[in-house]
Amino acid sequence: MAAKKTQTIKVKQVGSPIRRPKEQRKTLSGLGLGKMHKVVELEDTPAVRGMVAAIPHLVQVVED
Repeated sequence: MAAKKTQTIKVKQVGSPIRRPKEQRKTLSGLGLGKMHKVVELEDTPAVRGMVAAIPHLVQVVED
């Protein structure tokens, strides 16, 4: 059996959560981010895409 390769995206934090609403801070930590310029690789799902779309001023999708 071949292992199924899952699609992933890399998300980088580019904005500070200081003075942001609690919901935006929780979304940021839900993505596994919390420090500036940190990059995480996440599974490309509609839920993750929605979280990224909810805070476009704090994160950016990194292209390889």
